[in-house]
Amino acid sequence: MSDRTVTLAHGAGGTQTNELIDSVFKAHFANPMFTGDDAAVLPQPKGQIATSTDGFIVSPWKFNGGNIGKLSICGTVNDLSCMGAKPLYLTCAFVIEEGFSLDSLEEIAAAMEKTAAEAGVRIVAGDTKVAGKGQCDGVFITTTGIGEIMPQAHTSGTLAKPGDAVIVTGDVGRHGCTILLARNDFGIESDVDSDCAPLWGTVESLYSVTDEIHVIRDATRGGVGTVLYEIAGQSNIGITLDAASVPVDPRVKGVCGMLGLEPLYLACEGRLVIFAPQEHAEALVAELRKGKYSQNAAIIGRVTAENAGKVIMETEIGTQTILPQPKGELLPRIC
Repeated sequence: MSDRTVTLAHGAGGTQTNELIDSVFKAHFANPMFTGDDAAVLPQPKGQIATSTDGFIVSPWKFNGGNIGKLSICGTVNDLSCMGAKPLYLTCAFVIEEGFSLDSLEEIAAAMEKTAAEAGVRIVAGDTKVAGKGQCDGVFITTTGIGEIMPQAHTSGTLAKPGDAVIVTGDVGRHGCTILLARNDFGIESDVDSDCAPLWGTVESLYSVTDEIHVIRDATRGGVGTVLYEIAGQSNIGITLDAASVPVDPRVKGVCGMLGLEPLYLACEGRLVIFAPQEHAEALVAELRKGKYSQNAAIIGRVTAENAGKVIMETEIGTQTILPQPKGELLPRIC
């Protein structure tokens, strides 16, 4: 790796700025829609569109299973996908700290290129700013996405209904655990890797089974537990979870056991929470288990008319307890 670094001149708008854009961003993001003008001009989708913006300030910028570049594409692609929208276009804005390695920046851009290609989304415009030393932590990325909603898709956190099954598309808490270990604050050694992944293909596969998908959420900051409480409040319903059915990677379970953490409140970056009628649940899980990023999909609970706004956990010894509602700072902070 060379000792080339980002300087304040790279953000000044002159020759160095153009060199940075050409050598790093244009080199990795070029496509027929990518523009050097002040705004991208895009074909108008035929149906309704969804749009979402997300900021990424993860530290460290590189972790087992990905980096901030991959994360920035997955985060926005997955937000669109949860609305039943096929991701079409992304814009991205970089705030880069003076002194940040140019080789590292290129590694981030390469990860974005690879992930965008997998997701089938085009990066069409962007912005670059350089902050003085100490004004930001390495590199921050903000992505905005546009997607076209499938005609049959109608999902919302307000649409969960008593009788729905609660499905997760894989083991929970892996991304949060990975970031926690990457910071090395506790001296724990483990090969836990992030679940970070683009999930449009996962969502699209659901609609090959049924159009009756009531809720799709990606369980990012705050994890599955926070998502469940949000939906319980939005839809004014109760949720009962089966603790034994919640998939947790043994490595994550071990780390959480040592630190007293609840895996349901650790972030995921490649997992969806799905609410759909019970009669379709088994078929949905069978379809999900064929997918690249959902092989450990499972039914973990059900929606009830009782206990509105609460999440009840049925424990492995047959008792019931209220899953504590998240408050204050959720650890580890991932953004």
